[in-house]
Amino acid sequence: MNALTGIGMTSQRTRDRMVRRLAEKDIRDPRVLRAMAEVPRHLFVDEALAQRAYEDTALPISHGQTISQPWIVAKMTETILQHGVPQKVLELGTGSGYQAAVLSRIVPEVFSIERIEDLTRQARKRFRQLGYRNIRTKTDDGYKGWPSEAPFDVIFITAAPKEIPTQLFDQLAEGGQMIVPVGEGPQDLLRLTKTPEGITTENLGPVLFVPLLEGVVR
Repeated sequence: MNALTGIGMTSQRTRDRMVRRLAEKDIRDPRVLRAMAEVPRHLFVDEALAQRAYEDTALPISHGQTISQPWIVAKMTETILQHGVPQKVLELGTGSGYQAAVLSRIVPEVFSIERIEDLTRQARKRFRQLGYRNIRTKTDDGYKGWPSEAPFDVIFITAAPKEIPTQLFDQLAEGGQMIVPVGEGPQDLLRLTKTPEGITTENLGPVLFVPLLEGVVR
């Protein structure tokens, strides 16, 4: 079996059905739909859950983390493309690496930070196996960002801080966006845009993500 193509419930046909469901749920951008069709989600979950990889649901991964449901991944990706393709994106919360992989099919440069070293290693291995060479990762405290590579056109946060991490605004380019779920329990997904007059805020609706924690786990 070709692991990339898969068979049965991990096949390209199954992936294409997932993409059709996303289109029926108002994911319209063809670049996003193409990226979702290209990235083999079954390789980003534990083998025991591979048969469920293309269901539109979040699934558990190791270390008490989750891989987001495909619709959320597609919606957040579509959101950052509304004003053109960003050249440089910072993701906080690599997790399985699935969101970074989808972004990498559209965005020239993706930087991703994960606080749990084991997850960073697993994600890097997947990126190498799949040939995704435009993703750079490191293990660090996401609240610090990646100042040596700033500014970023988008800061994409895939775990939920209790409050908006305003210290990261300095790492946003002018006109840049921060996409972040904020709060405890069900969160509000916010788009914050950096303008010459300050930060504008748009609420994109309720979501549910694991907490964004401080520190590093080696």
